[in-house]
Amino acid sequence: MFVIPVALATPVIYALASGDGSHILMPALAIAGLTLALGGLTIFMAKRILEPAERLDRARVVLEDAYTRARAESLRDALTGLGNHRSFQEELERQWAGSARYHTRLALAIVDLDDFGKVNEAEGHAGGDRVLVGVAGVIAAGLRRSDEVFRIGGDEFAVLMPGVDADGAFLAMRRVLAAVLERGTDDRRRNEPATQPWSFTVGISAVPGTASDRATLFREADAALAFGKKHGRTCVSVFDAERHASPGTERSEAGRAQLVAQVAASGALKSVFQPIFDLRTGRPRGYEALSRPMPGSGFTDATDLFTAAEAFGRTVELDLASLTTSIAAFAQLALPASLTLNISPRSLESDQFSVHGLVKLLQRHGVDPARVVLELTEREAVEDMDRLIRAVEACRAAGMRVAADDVGAGNAGLRLLSQIRFDIVKIDLSLIHGGTVRATSHEVVQTLKDLADRWGALVIAEGIETAEQLEFVRSLGIRAGQGYLLGMPAERPTGEPVDLDALLRSEALGLGAGLRPTSPFGFPGT
Repeated sequence: MFVIPVALATPVIYALASGDGSHILMPALAIAGLTLALGGLTIFMAKRILEPAERLDRARVVLEDAYTRARAESLRDALTGLGNHRSFQEELERQWAGSARYHTRLALAIVDLDDFGKVNEAEGHAGGDRVLVGVAGVIAAGLRRSDEVFRIGGDEFAVLMPGVDADGAFLAMRRVLAAVLERGTDDRRRNEPATQPWSFTVGISAVPGTASDRATLFREADAALAFGKKHGRTCVSVFDAERHASPGTERSEAGRAQLVAQVAASGALKSVFQPIFDLRTGRPRGYEALSRPMPGSGFTDATDLFTAAEAFGRTVELDLASLTTSIAAFAQLALPASLTLNISPRSLESDQFSVHGLVKLLQRHGVDPARVVLELTEREAVEDMDRLIRAVEACRAAGMRVAADDVGAGNAGLRLLSQIRFDIVKIDLSLIHGGTVRATSHEVVQTLKDLADRWGALVIAEGIETAEQLEFVRSLGIRAGQGYLLGMPAERPTGEPVDLDALLRSEALGLGAGLRPTSPFGFPGT
């Protein structure tokens, strides 16, 4: 579209005017011409401005759709169709919060099959899978629609029963166990040898009760289960503090809160570092600092510690203590490349956090802020998004980069992506693991990578544990990754590159099979 410049429009039109009455007609034509020119210019500029925004909106719609489908699959156990471990953790958190807020009853039952190893030995893994599917069906059929069943381990299941106390849960699980035993009797009467007899043991904990947080509720149910396993099996046990208590369940709420405060105040933490590798050259391009409680701190692992900190409102002080410990340890190692520090958005929102203070801490240990990546791990809901955005921008202005952690693990990752400009997008291990077997997970990883490329952000694949997963992320052009296949977290990690091609060959030949533990689901930094 050709547009006459406004400054030239009037003289050109007047120059064309001649004859009687033209002094009236020509100004009107000039005004009309100017109006058309300005209208065309406005439409042209509007299109230039709005088209990128519309493209971004369309991309976000595509991402949300793919993300929703991939997330649904990532929360489902492929064998039984039940919710998996991650799904259980999210639902337990949601139901615990609801129970605490509205003072409603909630019961948790943990179910563990008895002598499941014998089934696998007698019938192989196919027979074991048939038993697991059968268990899932019997448990689900014997409970209410509002009860939720999850497969949280190889032969371990969890049941959440809202609105039910310990006695009600006991009766419900006794009915399910009776149905299992009756089914086994019927099978033997019909002379069906294909499936070995099986049963299970159950441990139950409930609120109201002695649990002060959801982690304690789980530990109590697990302690009751362990007691039942030691005393005959094929039974249902409700947690009893006098018979089943362990050091972790004996602590009072005030005592556990005080323990978290002591860990933060005394710095009873150690840092381990997991390398992040360039997936083209195999060289480390950075190290993620992960905090661990010291022996004697009162906490068995990082999940236990961070869960307690969240439950008792101690996240900020624990985060700040972790930053201090990790920066000091990293400086002593004199490692190349970048340092990634996990921090909760709750800490960035807090009055206790200071960008100036963080920069001074880095300078005191000789760490250039330009080498630092702040990884936002949203363990708790964001309360003040505007304040969080200001803190993020202040950190970026100081030279630090900002990463979105666990994108794909929950709705929080997508919400933060829509609010904050990130320099790095870390794709959660559930999508990386699912991408090798599920088309929807593959699609959402590709979409995330495309969007990050458009934003100029680096994509890092988390949780790479097999050669198939490594090959998958490299095929998408993802340039960086971390996981147990590439490098384990260690107090003194290696700075040496890995031979990615040799690693793929050795895994293909089965030389690395069974040597690497499965990475735990839990809180970031575990």
